[in-house]
Amino acid sequence: MKKLNRKNLQLNTKLPIKVVQFGEGNFLRAFVDFAFQQLNNEINFNAGIAVVQPIEKGLINMLNNQDGLYTLFLNGIKNGKEIQTKELITNIVKGIDPYSNFKEYLQLAKEEDLEFIISNTTEAGISFDPKDTPNMQPPNSFPAKLTLLLYERFKCFNGNPDKGLTIIPCELINYNADNLKEIILKYSEKWSLETDFKTWLLNHNTFHNTLVDRIVPGYPKDQIENYNAQLDYKDNLIVTAEPFFLWVIEGNSTLKEKLPFDKTGLNVQIVDNMQAFRTRKVRILNGAHTAMVPFSILFGNSTVKETVENEFTGEFIKKAVFDEIIETLDLEKEELNNFAEEVFDRFRNPFVEHQLSSIALNTVAKFKVRVLPSLLKYIELNNKIPVHLTYSFACLVQFYKGNWQGNKLPVQDSNEIIDAFSQIWTSKDPSKIVKGVLENQSFWGQDLNLIEGLHQAMSLALEEIGKNGIEQGFINFKKKYK
Repeated sequence: MKKLNRKNLQLNTKLPIKVVQFGEGNFLRAFVDFAFQQLNNEINFNAGIAVVQPIEKGLINMLNNQDGLYTLFLNGIKNGKEIQTKELITNIVKGIDPYSNFKEYLQLAKEEDLEFIISNTTEAGISFDPKDTPNMQPPNSFPAKLTLLLYERFKCFNGNPDKGLTIIPCELINYNADNLKEIILKYSEKWSLETDFKTWLLNHNTFHNTLVDRIVPGYPKDQIENYNAQLDYKDNLIVTAEPFFLWVIEGNSTLKEKLPFDKTGLNVQIVDNMQAFRTRKVRILNGAHTAMVPFSILFGNSTVKETVENEFTGEFIKKAVFDEIIETLDLEKEELNNFAEEVFDRFRNPFVEHQLSSIALNTVAKFKVRVLPSLLKYIELNNKIPVHLTYSFACLVQFYKGNWQGNKLPVQDSNEIIDAFSQIWTSKDPSKIVKGVLENQSFWGQDLNLIEGLHQAMSLALEEIGKNGIEQGFINFKKKYK
């Protein structure tokens, strides 16, 4: 089997570097690099990518050994149909390790065609490190590295307004670009960089908050022989992902002209404000995950796919999403329904085995952010409880007891939360247990006993769960509150 490189595949076209990308991991290669390749393929965008390794240990050497080439396999369900495709990604021009060659890293600032900075350095990547200095080669944090690159570009082009960059971070934190800009300005002040640089930074560079959404399992080590059998070259950087793709970027008409994704088939939304999209994802996708975990584990399921394909648990989660969560959101109903249908296709993906226990971590905090707002908003709008979300909440209380029908449950949370539930569960009275949970403001930020009807409903649900189990308990509970 031949080695994967440009010579062996006769790929002689040299793309200009338009993108500097911080991060060489699975997600960026299956998401951003894939997206720019579609621009190149469909509208001849002619964009090459230089990839920067953001931490000291990474994959840059492996990437360079394959001349930036790798294969992306998309496996999953789309519009109810199973699909499998593969594509060779060819737009990475070079990989740079700033820890071994800082000079080469700074040379990127001098690229005439450079337009975009992309990053995904994990949620912890956008942070300020007070130990970073401008003389370090390189500084520790990603924002400090980027500050030096921007400063080098400012000096190289004498503050030319046309050489400012479009900065699009993809880290999974809200207001990621706003946070990044704030930290860069903080470094500029701390390092006493000239005022003209700060003016150039603010007036001629743009920062764009984003939301990214694609499940990327990554390198398929357990099935690698099956994947290799589909190729006529040896690829050490195969990456797998689901077909679903959503990239929401805050920007105006200028950004739409710079990034003409509207001329491709990709779902890239360039909008004035992305918060509605973020709320949609958090409430529907993440909310469904969080609502299903205690409920489905107590029922006896192990995976997300099992949950949505089981007649009882699948119907339960579907009604929680379509009849309760969607009712509380402000976007167009048809758009929300379409998004939710796609979410359930993703949940059914036969190529992704998503263990419920793996998403049980910190369920209390997740419930507070992802599910509780929908539950409370539904009560506010309808003056009655949402049956499925309320029952799911009661299942959470039961789950945090830590054992069920003689089996230990995969409760994963802070010692403080686990200890609090242990103390609450010393009572055998469902009403007192529910009261103790709902009144804990360190869990929910408020006393939920004050929400009319919630304590009574959850007490009944918890009692039914204890006496009759998850399925019959819900049937009995629903008769009371339908």
